[in-house]
Amino acid sequence: MTEVNKTSEKSLSPISEKKLSRRDFFRKTAVYSAGAIAAANVLSPVRLRADDPAIVEEAEWGTKLGDPVTKNLYGVPSPFEHNNTRRTTDLLSSGDAYASVSMCPIHESEGIITPNGLFFCRDHGGTAHVDPNKFRLMIHGKVKREVVLTLDDLKRYPSESRIYFIECPANGSTGWRGPQFNNLQFMKGMMSCAQWTGVMLKTVLDDIGLEDDAVWMLSEGSDNAGNPRTIPVEKALDDAMLVWAQNGEALRPEQGYPLRLLVPGWEGNLNTKWLKRLEFSDKPWHAKEETSKYTMLQKSGKAIQYFWPNEVNSVITSPCPEKPWTNLKKGDLVEIEGLAWSGHGTIKNVDISFDGGDNWVEASLKGLVLPKAWTRFSYIFKWEGKPMFLSSRAVDDSGNVQPTIDQETSAVGVESIYHRNPIVTWKVSANGEVNNVHIRKHHA
Repeated sequence: MTEVNKTSEKSLSPISEKKLSRRDFFRKTAVYSAGAIAAANVLSPVRLRADDPAIVEEAEWGTKLGDPVTKNLYGVPSPFEHNNTRRTTDLLSSGDAYASVSMCPIHESEGIITPNGLFFCRDHGGTAHVDPNKFRLMIHGKVKREVVLTLDDLKRYPSESRIYFIECPANGSTGWRGPQFNNLQFMKGMMSCAQWTGVMLKTVLDDIGLEDDAVWMLSEGSDNAGNPRTIPVEKALDDAMLVWAQNGEALRPEQGYPLRLLVPGWEGNLNTKWLKRLEFSDKPWHAKEETSKYTMLQKSGKAIQYFWPNEVNSVITSPCPEKPWTNLKKGDLVEIEGLAWSGHGTIKNVDISFDGGDNWVEASLKGLVLPKAWTRFSYIFKWEGKPMFLSSRAVDDSGNVQPTIDQETSAVGVESIYHRNPIVTWKVSANGEVNNVHIRKHHA
């Protein structure tokens, strides 16, 4: 019997010996690892299988050479991530692809930085393709020295890199009267967050000189729409930037290459892309530029205007309709995660409710907490397989509290699609499915 065993061992190929030793190793270590994982918190639902082929067998991709490093010199995502992409719908554009928006997949976002290829895009006349060698920025009007600057001229100024979100004022408009999309990407995907590199506008204005009576600044793009927008000089001298890079590379065409205006925390439409001129004046414009501000129509027929900052806001991104809890078992620990942001400043805290707003618990803020940037929040929860109404409520350091639906509509009505920031509620069923619902009244 002993000889037979020896003969069998000698007949094994090196590959077979490798597979056997691999199986034996993982079967032994699985016994010890199971105890360690059972003692952990979030990983306690994990069930080890010592005979799992994904562990025991050598991975197919590890048996051959991969792609040469010269194949994709810029780099592309894994084909397994094909669902992580911007999306659009005719409902948001009336079928006009030149004046439309592509929504950021915020349910798939990690951290607070949106990759350039996933950053939401809003155009009014299509994506312009500007020759940087022919690019010029004119700054004129109520300035002491009118100038025309090239991109190289701008890059001679001291540069800065800062992290800010950009949000369309119509973000959330798809459900301002009631649940319209059972889809987080179409509900809140008109926003993204990035690191921006450029020169502070104040630095340029300090150099060329601003007249004392300059009150307003008009910005205009060089694209088909032009999209002229006006902002107060106070904002231009505060944190406004002229940016040429996003997340470490040159702006992409859909983000305004080669130069855009960045107005941190304020309505996305003010962040003029393909920037060609800045004009300063001692009074507001009354021609076509007078329409270059969004207003909030009231039931009385009057409209609220000049409310540029995006309000304090938050939303739970996991779970959400695209990422339900249908794979959980009773007793599993799971992380509730989401995003909070405010154009008025820095997120101070976020609360979570499991009963539609009757009771609240405080979530943890995780990672970087920066002004006018996305902030991650988290809460570890034990799933008991019971239905719930899951909500989040953010507070910023200016004292602004994310309102309930009733609080918002009582203040600004339902006639406008802009600046909708009420508490979002997910209905989580006993089987873990997630649906968008409106609970009109939350208890503070």
